[in-house]
Amino acid sequence: MNIGIYIYDEAEVLDFSGPFEVFSTASRISNTPNPFGVFLVSETGHTVVARGGYQVKPSFGFADHPPIDVLIVVGGVHTEEMKKPQVLNWINDVTKTAKLITSVCTGAFLLAEAGVLSNSKVTTHWEDISDLRKRYPKLEVVEKQRWVDEGNIITSGGISAGIDMSLHLVSRIHGVELAEKTAKQMEFDRTKNT
Repeated sequence: MNIGIYIYDEAEVLDFSGPFEVFSTASRISNTPNPFGVFLVSETGHTVVARGGYQVKPSFGFADHPPIDVLIVVGGVHTEEMKKPQVLNWINDVTKTAKLITSVCTGAFLLAEAGVLSNSKVTTHWEDISDLRKRYPKLEVVEKQRWVDEGNIITSGGISAGIDMSLHLVSRIHGVELAEKTAKQMEFDRTKNT
């Protein structure tokens, strides 16, 4: 499965690095050869300057990425991204063919603005819960959950919650055993979804 992680300037570093590590580690230790192809996508494919000045070179831009089976939209300083029609259109287009659509942290705002979330049950970073409720009143925004799984749409809380959500995805796609082995390899204590 191709896991495409959308990043942009001022994206939160662990929002994309955490899920990237989960899927790359799962692929490395899996008994199934290469169960996941994980890559970063930005609008242009050029270097992105994430939070704290962390420079990242994505593998692809909108024009040249392979098909995406699982889309992960990350959070960070997302407000400028919400004003870009080309970004919102791309998110909307990808979600038409992706099997799973996910967000970490304030990535939920981008999914909502792109029209992907409508009456869904969702979550985001605790600090942004009230803003998400106010901005998108049709959403059922829940608190104190690491992630919310609504079938083909999964949203997660802030920053490190993206690791737990990604382990949940590994469990859903390839089984609990691989998710547990991946968490152990990463020396990561999984948090229950409460």
